[in-house]
Order: sequence, then structure tokens, then C-alpha cells
Amino acid sequence: MGKILDNNYYDMIINNYMVPNFGSGDDITLLNGYFSLLHVSKKNRDLCDLGVNPYHLFPSVFTLTSAIGQHYAGPLRFTQQPPDFSLSGQGTIIGIVDTGIDYQHSAFLNRDKTTKILSVWDQTIQSGPAPPSFTFGTEYTKAAINSALSSNDPLLTVPTRDLIGHGTAVASIIAGSQSKDPPFQGIVTNAELAVVKLKEAKQNLKMLYAIPDDRLCYQESDIILGIRYLVVLAQKLKRPLVICLALGSSQGGHDGKGVLSRYIDDLVQIPEVGIVTSAGNEGNNGRHLSNSVVSLPYTRDFQLNVGQGEIKFAMEIWSQPPGQLSIEVTSPNMEKAPQTEPSFNDCIKYQFQESETILWINNITFERQTGDQLILLRFENPLPGTWNFHLRSTENERFSFNAWLPSGNLISENTFFLSPDPDTTITSPGNTKSVFTVTAYNQQTGNILNESSRGYTRNGQVKPDVAAPGYNITCAVPDGKYGTLTGTCASAAEAAGAMAILFEWSEGKGNLTSITGEQANKLLIRSAQRSPSYHYPNNIWGYGILDVYRIINQLYKNI
Repeated sequence: MGKILDNNYYDMIINNYMVPNFGSGDDITLLNGYFSLLHVSKKNRDLCDLGVNPYHLFPSVFTLTSAIGQHYAGPLRFTQQPPDFSLSGQGTIIGIVDTGIDYQHSAFLNRDKTTKILSVWDQTIQSGPAPPSFTFGTEYTKAAINSALSSNDPLLTVPTRDLIGHGTAVASIIAGSQSKDPPFQGIVTNAELAVVKLKEAKQNLKMLYAIPDDRLCYQESDIILGIRYLVVLAQKLKRPLVICLALGSSQGGHDGKGVLSRYIDDLVQIPEVGIVTSAGNEGNNGRHLSNSVVSLPYTRDFQLNVGQGEIKFAMEIWSQPPGQLSIEVTSPNMEKAPQTEPSFNDCIKYQFQESETILWINNITFERQTGDQLILLRFENPLPGTWNFHLRSTENERFSFNAWLPSGNLISENTFFLSPDPDTTITSPGNTKSVFTVTAYNQQTGNILNESSRGYTRNGQVKPDVAAPGYNITCAVPDGKYGTLTGTCASAAEAAGAMAILFEWSEGKGNLTSITGEQANKLLIRSAQRSPSYHYPNNIWGYGILDVYRIINQLYKNI
């Protein structure tokens, strides 16, 4: 078994200039031009391995950003298409990094019953050949998929499946083929697909972040590898690529400085590469809190409700310079953990005496990726009820802070802050500066979805960029059925279709050739619909409502 798959090895992200110091062969896995994974053997694992090794070395974990419904909701309705509009994504590649795809579904077949999928890299299957320059998983080419489709048992030849349905739904909204029964079609029916099915995050990484073993999540490094695979494929075929990332993480500083963010921020500077990401669905679940202290005694308390049955979870508190904070934690039965002062790499494990709760505290005075202070709290068997957290400036100075709980299904709905702040809840990589970040609104009422994450980023960047429809969007689901998708994942899929239309107009039709993903973002932002009722940009709607047909009409007038 390769070390990248072996749970006895931690995957640590290091800068490529450090690689010669650590060895070669399967000790190292190249991520991209800047970073690699160093596989470090550790059989007797402990949560304080994060502390001995810095926080920034470990990949973040990501969750899915929409809910799938199994009922058919009627034909997919995009922004009203002009009657003479003829762009349908011809020549573009739609890249999906997600839970896989049901390649047998009619939504992914051409009229002659051949596949519209160029390739699938299934990271979870190790029985076939990996893609060139990659070390794990199995690649299924278009020829292999067509051969399987013409056989009596397709899964015997190409066994990749989407058991979750999320990737299938996203891909179909963007590029699903037309169906008459039931009525359905994607936004760019003539685009082709390239798909990465992510393997689940390693158990050792879930252990470090206090994530229950049965929760579904994916690790940052596998997402980066999936994106690199798609970029290499598109460059080989010399075709425009639009990648839809419908995943999110509430880890990190929410400032676009993570390894994945840095990578995709660079990619959208390349001609014909666009990246669309969902804003996240963390707006109304009480998982973010922020506050500022401007006067004596330079302390602040806040409270967290922990629900019944919560097994374990993590919380991150981020403070910007110059403030340096100590923390004291009090359980619902008033037992206090000792006050923890800032340090560089200490990891404090505290066993509460009057309950089964164990608390790990890393009060990191200088988190190396951001330069900010990070207080990482990890709970095991937390006592249900109201927990109190007391922050104190060690230098009697003003300070401000943000606290975040995990995204998605990593904790229950019954664990939340008692005075939450719905702002600054855009998940990574949606807080990346130059990537197109999309929030969701209810196209039936015209209102933003309550769960849609809100901006801005922690360092004040405008996010989201635009809003798109995201309520009960009709999609394909596994086993040949149709259902609905709700949330910012669905809105990101709609925006990815819009970007493919823009790339077809610019590249396929010979207009504005060689535009970059960042330039495409600005064109879509410029053409967004803006209501006179709001000031733009704002932290809820960004620059307005997506309207790709408007920008195409404007561009035609200027040619």
C-alpha cells in the first residue's frame, strides 16, 4: 500500500524547496509547483502530534455544500435565455472534484448513447492504472467508459460509482444532456466532463481534528491533486476548462491564505482556466462568533451550547496582531480547565474530573501560515450544556477575534454559539481572492437562502462575488433518477455553466481569446443584475445576481 493511502503515515504539506531535506521516492508526493506531501510514519498517534508538528503542515478537511432531495421539481430554469441564443458550452471541459459520477445516467450520454465524460480519476479504486505522474487511484478513459456502456455489466469493466450522489448532481446541473421524460437539461449541454472522485480523508487526520470516524469529509491535498489532474488534461487537449468546487471548510483563517487557495488563485491567472466555488451554507447555523475589546479590563467571555450526543469536535479562535490572548475554559458544571497562555508549540491535555470530557488546547502565538494567533480547542466526550470561554489580553491591549466551529456534518445542529455572527462565514476556498465565489438565493421568492454563507473575508476582501439560483434546482441523482439540489453548491454549478458559456464565446468563437479565469470573473461580475434597493458590493449578494446573457449581449455590441 502506498504511503499516501496508509493510515500509519501522516500527510504533511511542505514547500518544495524543503523536499531535498526529507528524502525521495514514496516519502514524497508532489502536489503542485509549490508544495508536496511528506509522508511521516506514526503508529502511536496522539492529538498532541498537532503541536509537536505545526498546524499549517496538516491538510484541512472539506465537506459537501448542498443537500440532495429525491423528488423531481420540474425542468431546470436558468436565467431567461434569449430566443436566438446558441451557446451551449461547445468545446469546453467541465471539471468536477467531488464524490464521483454515475456515468451510466442518461444525463451524461450523447444521443448515440456514448459518454460525454472525457475521463474519471477514481481515487478510491487501486486496481487499475493511475493517471500518468500520479501514484494512486485508477483512471478510466472515455474509450473505457464507452466500452463499459456497450457491455451487459458496465460496472464489471468500469466499477467507479457515486454512492453519495453529490458529484452526479453538480455535474448534471452544469452539463447534463436533455431529457424529455422527465423534462430536464443542463446549462451547457454540449460541454464535456472530466471527473475526480475523491477518497475520504485519512482516519489519522480526522483524529487530529477531533472528527468522528463516521463523518464524511475530504482532505485538502487530495483536492489539490484532483485539480492538477484536470488542468493537465485540459492543457493536453488544448481546451478551456471550468472547474466547479462544491466543497467547503471552516478551518483556517478565512483569509484566502491556505495552500489550496494559493494554488487556485494562481491557476485563474492562466488563460482558459476558470474556477467556480460555492460560498458555503454556514450563514444561519450559529457556528461563527466575532467580537472586539477596546477598553479595560481587556477581557471577553463567550458561550457555546454543546448538544446531547456530541462525540467530539474542534473549535478555532483566530486573533490578529497585536493582541495576544490567554484562554480559560469552564464546563457546564462549572469545572474550570487551567488558564492557557500563548506559546509556539505547547499542547495541553486536560481531563475534567467531574465528567468524561477531555480537552486539548493549542494556544499558538504565531500560526506560521498567517502570522496570526490561533487557539485550537479539541473536545472529546464533551459534557452537554453551556460552556464558557474567557479570553484575556496578556499585554492589556485592545484585541479582536473570530471563532469558528466545523462546517457541514462534522458537528450536529445542536452545537452552536449563543451569540453567533452570520457574517464572515464564507468557507474555504470561497474566501480565495481571485476565484469566482457564488452564494445562493431562492429563485422563487427572490430572497437569499438563509443558510448561505456571508462575507466578507476576515481580512476584508469582497466575497461572495455574485448570487445564483440555489433552491430546489433539478438535477440527476444516481440510478437513473432525477431530484433536486439546494444550497450554494447548486448555485456554484449554475455559475460554472455561465462561465463555460463565456469561454465558448471568447475561445470557441474567436472573441477575446486567451482570457484568464480572473478576467472571466470580472466580466460576469460586471454584468450582474443589481437592485436599486441595495448598495454593491455587499457581504450577502456580492456584486449582484448572475446574468451571463447580459454580458454576452454587451460584448456582442462592442465587437
